[in-house]
Amino acid sequence: MSVTLQQIAQAAGVSSMTVSRVMHHSPRVSAATRERVQQAIEALGYQPDPHLARMMTMVRGRKKSRVRAVIAVIRETVPEDALQKTVYQYVPIEAIRRRAEQHGYHAEEFWLGRDGLDAVRLGSILRARGIEGIIVSPQSSQMLCAQLDYTPFAAATFGFGLTNPSLHRAAGNMNLGIQLAVRELRARGYQRIGLAVTQWVDHRAEGSYSGAMLHVQQSIPVAQRVPVLLFPHNEFSRCRKVFIDWMKTEQPDALITFDQHIPEWLQSLGLRVPEDIGLVVHDWTPAMKSYAGIHQRRDHVAAAGVDLVATQLLQNECGVPEVPRQILIPPEWIEGPSVRARAA
Repeated sequence: MSVTLQQIAQAAGVSSMTVSRVMHHSPRVSAATRERVQQAIEALGYQPDPHLARMMTMVRGRKKSRVRAVIAVIRETVPEDALQKTVYQYVPIEAIRRRAEQHGYHAEEFWLGRDGLDAVRLGSILRARGIEGIIVSPQSSQMLCAQLDYTPFAAATFGFGLTNPSLHRAAGNMNLGIQLAVRELRARGYQRIGLAVTQWVDHRAEGSYSGAMLHVQQSIPVAQRVPVLLFPHNEFSRCRKVFIDWMKTEQPDALITFDQHIPEWLQSLGLRVPEDIGLVVHDWTPAMKSYAGIHQRRDHVAAAGVDLVATQLLQNECGVPEVPRQILIPPEWIEGPSVRARAA
């Protein structure tokens, strides 16, 4: 026979509403009362009904959609910062909004650094508007978003750019992406495969780019291993000489790198794509149809980030988590004319 909330309430000497608040981690319950209710739950052997929980989640979602609750998307705008350049891609607001709407929320952007908006003022604005859920999208090397007080918010971030505080995060699994790209290139006969990205790109992926390349190189002959090139500048256009010197020294026959600047630098070396060298874009988007690439599926990354925030709101969780959860979306290989076709 299933245990009811009323039975738990009677055993703990509280109301059914208090029991419900404890189960949903409401901050409105004192520590002593919470402990008493939890002891009653354990003593009676209560097990939640997953079907009922799902139904109540749907009901709450419909209520939220009527009041148009907002999830804030925190961006950064630092005009002189190199990470604002178009060579770097970020999760689009359209994908975030699509998923937020499915949860009954509206996603609204707030830009740290724009019109003097700092972290303290932004926090005050969010609290004044009753906004409880936020998604952080780091977009500058200054990490303005790290200055925000996350205590009152259910929060998540995209990628690994924001390391402190460490929030729940959704990101592309670029370890798998690099391994996938290397397998595709080797299946096409390429042997000396090079990786050339900026240090920030590798850092944002928590070393997944360089780590994956070092891993796959252990299974190929030493003569075919190409040292990873991590460009020293976020301002990618300043890296031409470093790239040219690396190309002349290592002579790769295929590259995993950026779609900007690299093609013209290769042309200056007298190399044709794909006749002389294969070129794979490390962060492919639909606008890059002239290239093969690794598609990081940012629409799925966006959905995962929204899900993380919506779940916390449902469970009345807020603040920096003790154990951050991570959702990694596996990228996919995109065929393109910048590499030769697979052998039959």
